[in-house]
Amino acid sequence: MTRLQGSNQNRTVLVIGTLIAAALIALALFAVRGKPAGGGNTVSFNLDGQPVLGQADAPVTLVVFEDFKCPNCKRFEDDFLPEIRSKYIDTGKAKLVSLNFPFIAQNSGLPVDDSKLAAQAAECAFVQGGNDAYERMKAILFRAQGPENAVWASKSRLKELAGSVDGLDQAKFNTCIDNDETAAAVDADERQAENAGVTGTPSIYVNGKLVPSYDAATVGAAIDAASGS
Repeated sequence: MTRLQGSNQNRTVLVIGTLIAAALIALALFAVRGKPAGGGNTVSFNLDGQPVLGQADAPVTLVVFEDFKCPNCKRFEDDFLPEIRSKYIDTGKAKLVSLNFPFIAQNSGLPVDDSKLAAQAAECAFVQGGNDAYERMKAILFRAQGPENAVWASKSRLKELAGSVDGLDQAKFNTCIDNDETAAAVDADERQAENAGVTGTPSIYVNGKLVPSYDAATVGAAIDAASGS
């Protein structure tokens, strides 16, 4: 998982401080509750009008928070999601709902928040072409992913990438990006992430419960448990 982090200059101090703080917090939580933090807690999300992969009436819901600049999100999409999709989504056992948590560009101090711009681009495709257009745009964005510490998802580049999405009206897409028409939708996703305590990407929830890892085996086990399989 790619996590929120400080500047390179303060990284060593922060890592040491974080490790000490984490150890103290873990001990305190164990003493009070006798179990790790967050164990079994269920989070509710507003999923109305969000991009969905799979059947809308699937009994298990995966909520996945991603940042298009996140290399671990790309790994999830490339290495693990195909197996999850084949076993659970395409068979109607689960559906996947995509939400944005665009933090990397801002956290890296880049002059352009292209984490958010990339998320806006995916949302522009969704508004115009629905779930299928969103999935195609998402795949193109991850395929075009550049370094975390460089601006690669500029508005001009996003317009070029959208040209590869079949069925999109390029003029409408360009206007959507230029006018930041989906910025509010991205902000709303980010608020849901913050309210849920999301600290990095990809963060995956199965029926509202955070999955400890994003590999196919762990996510699959969580889906099986949620469905009673």
